[in-house]
Amino acid sequence: MEEVIITQERSSIGIIPVHKKTLIALGLKKKGQSKKHKMTPQLKGMLRQVGYLLKVDKV
Repeated sequence: MEEVIITQERSSIGIIPVHKKTLIALGLKKKGQSKKHKMTPQLKGMLRQVGYLLKVDKV
């Protein structure tokens, strides 16, 4: 399973509450924060939902 680094590039101010909860579930709270995750079907769905706020890099 490949790993990815997810970085929050845009602020979560003013986005819909469901997207804000998705960011928190990804472990991202502030702009510029990064987390490493394994790519799973659940993660792909989360990235599809809030992808406009994030930058995703393969490890």
